[in-house]
Amino acid sequence: MDETAYAEPDITARLARDLPHWRYEKGWIRRTFRTHSWKGTLMVINTVGHLAEAAWHHPDITASYAWVEVRLCTHSAKGITDKDFALAAKIEEVVTWRPGPPLEGTPEKDARFAYIKYDQAAS
Repeated sequence: MDETAYAEPDITARLARDLPHWRYEKGWIRRTFRTHSWKGTLMVINTVGHLAEAAWHHPDITASYAWVEVRLCTHSAKGITDKDFALAAKIEEVVTWRPGPPLEGTPEKDARFAYIKYDQAAS
């Protein structure tokens, strides 16, 4: 498998086009997910962990009570590769998925049930 690392201008352009909530910083592509509580934080961590293990491409994760930061980089290529973009896209898809009818989704305004703070759609 090709593990060619992308140059910074290519990384930032691809993030802007395909993963606008991700950013490139200090050699990693990064995304911070805001949650409502520790419960939501753990759900995000476990989701990312499952996806990473299935992909056999493992991010660095930092977490606190109401946020999770995911960082991706292909160490063997010493940079950002297609593996990082592919896993970031899958993480983005699954963590930010919102159900539609007939599924109701968790009530965001009820702290007993809300768990992730969804990003607002760009206007």
